[in-house]
This record gives sequence, structure tokens and C-alpha cells, in this order.
Amino acid sequence: MQVGGLGLGGMSLANLMEAEAAVAYPKQSKRSVILIWQHGGPSQLDTFDMKPDQPEEVRGPWTSIGTSVPGVRISELLPHHAQVMDKVSIIRSFTHGNGDHWAAAHWMLTGYTGATGADRIARNPSMQSVSSYLLGPRRSGVPSGININDGGFGFHGAAFLGVNHNPFRIGDFSYGNEAGRLPTGSDKSFTLVDGLSESRVMNRVSLLQQFDNMRRDADSTGTFAGIDDMNSQAQEIILSGRARKAFDLSQEDPKLVEAYGPGWGEQALLARRFIEAGVRFVTLNTGYWDDHSNIKNALNDKMVRHDRATGVLIKDLADRGMLDDTLVITAGEFGRTPRINANAGRDHWPQAQSILIAGGGYKHGQFIGATNSKAEHPIDRPVKPADLNAIIYHALGLRAEDTYPNLAGRPIHLYEKGVVPRELL
Repeated sequence: MQVGGLGLGGMSLANLMEAEAAVAYPKQSKRSVILIWQHGGPSQLDTFDMKPDQPEEVRGPWTSIGTSVPGVRISELLPHHAQVMDKVSIIRSFTHGNGDHWAAAHWMLTGYTGATGADRIARNPSMQSVSSYLLGPRRSGVPSGININDGGFGFHGAAFLGVNHNPFRIGDFSYGNEAGRLPTGSDKSFTLVDGLSESRVMNRVSLLQQFDNMRRDADSTGTFAGIDDMNSQAQEIILSGRARKAFDLSQEDPKLVEAYGPGWGEQALLARRFIEAGVRFVTLNTGYWDDHSNIKNALNDKMVRHDRATGVLIKDLADRGMLDDTLVITAGEFGRTPRINANAGRDHWPQAQSILIAGGGYKHGQFIGATNSKAEHPIDRPVKPADLNAIIYHALGLRAEDTYPNLAGRPIHLYEKGVVPRELL
């Protein structure tokens, strides 16, 4: 994101922050979402759905520990999760039938099937982008959506809703971006370039508007009107300073920063600060969970860091009185095989996975659903991708019958046939 250098020397923002039009959004909501996306697919057996009575090639190398909910036990890899288990719900019976990374991720993140490993094009906008379209940011002067570490197997972009509803993208992108190239940046992205003052920006914007007004009648597609909206919001984002301030961790208690830890922990803290600043939907991508080999070493490293970032985030949100108005989800596109393979890893397994839900106005401190003795498939309360869409949209005050337009201007429902599990309500 940059200011200066566009066309007439006026204010500009690369791609995304040519966005968030200053318009009246059709819906309102006080809630936000933090989606912690574990692209690649984490193992249910080694986290929340342990099977201690099975042989080691099924149960895995870890034991279980007690939690803040009596009788509820989870993996020893998750001590920070254990401390906040009374504030979360674990869906152990999440299931679908697609073992393709891209197809499954597209299904879960957009509410619709479409993309495959051979065709990685986003066919529908993400939940993040739909919430941008229908709700916008909770507070003006910040992006509606922010995506941290947009790795592979993620469809977090706006597709045909347009770049103005793409999330602002920051962090490590080592695994590519199937949703389409999105803007990147840091706190410096929200500052005026050298030599520009607020008054000069305002003068340049005024001149740019005069030229655009002369040409508007020639634009039958509404492009210029959209650009005006984008520049208006971009102007407020730069001049208000709210977005840039959210990056400044020096305002936090050093003990809290230390509790979150570096890397994903610091990014989880940023996610909380973005929500406080008024961002509607933050996605934090942790790790790469496609552990076909040597899963013990892999999870001993990254699950420990994921646990700390997520557990401390949920506790911090609760301590600040923010958890009820912030939905936190951790999920990947599928689970892992019930039996460890010849390479000491676990392969794709869409028939069963575990998903964590915290906050968002829902009831917590529970497991929802169950799998059979080897975590192969649900035996109680199967929960499907459309149900996950329903959980997220419902927390935001949106309904299945709410719509957004496709390229032809025809309405598309947010998801099909999903329901919020009754245990959450």
C-alpha cells in the first residue's frame, strides 16, 4: 500500500486499499472474526480427538492432559488450549468427502465447491470478502479484512466481488496464494510518502476528482464511481492513522507480548489489535500441516507454537471482554489418516477432523459430536462445510438467504443447507 505516485501525482493505494468504498453497507454487526487457518490439514488424533486405547500406529506418539473442563482431555501438545477449554467448543465430527487440498479449502472458505488441484481458480468469494461486501469494517479508517501469512490451499480473496473486497495481506507467503495475488504491506504501508502533507494530499485528491468528474459519463460500468469510493476510503485510512497504530506493539504490556511469543504469537497479538481497531475479519495462517512424513518432529515444533498463539489469544480476548464479540475459529481443509503411514506421517483424510470455535456469542466448554474408535468417521452429530459457513455468518448477524451478486448481477446465497449446531446456541 502506498500514497503518492498515481497518475496526477495524487494519492493512491496498490490494489486492495484502492478499496473499502465509503458507502452505506446493507447490513450491520458488532462482531468480528479471527480465522486461524491451518492449511494442509492438521491431525485430529494428535490434537482434540485422541484415541488412547488404540495401538501407537493409530493413537500417535503423544498422551493426553486434563483441561479447564473436568473430564475433558486433549493432547499434551496443547497446554495453552487446555487452560481455555471452558471458553471453546471442539467439533470432533466435522466431515466431508473431498481429499483435494484446493477443492476442500475452496468449499470450506467460500461455501461452494469449484477449485481443484488441477484448476486452482477461486470460483466464489471467501467469507472474509463477503463480509467486506455486506458489512464493511466495524470502524472506518481501517481495512475490512486482513490476511496474515496467506499460504497455499487458501481461497481468502474476493473473486468476482472485485479487488476492493480483497483482504490486505501481510506476513510470510512462502507457499503461494491460490486466491490471486493480493496486496502486501506493513505499518509503513499506512504512512504518507516523504514530501506529502495532509493538505497536499487533499489538494491532489480534489484535482483528481475534478478530472474524474469530467470522464464519469463515459464510464457505463461504474468503474470511476468505484475508484472515487476507493480513494475516499484510502484517504481516511492514511490520514486517520488507526491502521498504522494497530501495528505498534510497543503500546502493549511487555509481559503480554512475551506471553504471546514470537512469530505466530506476535501475529495473533496483531490480529487482536486489528480487531480492536475495527477490522471485521482477520485470517491468520499458521504453519503447513500436510505432514505425510515424520509427523512427530513436525508437530513437536509447530503445534507448540500454534498452541501458544491460539491459547493466549483466546485468553487475552476473554480478559479484555472482547471474546463474546469476536469469533475465533481454528480449522484446516481436512483431517489426517487414522493410521500412521510407512513414512511416519499421516495422509489426507476428509472423513473426520476437529475444529475449534471460541467466542462469537456461542455457548462453549464442550465437545460436539464424536468419531468411531479410530477417528475414521463421525458416529454422532456430523457437521459439514456448509455448517461451518453457517457458524461464521450467523455470528456476524448474516443469514443463508442474504445474497451477493455474481458477475451477471444475479444474487447468490451465502451458503447452501448449512445450520449452526444446536449445542452452540
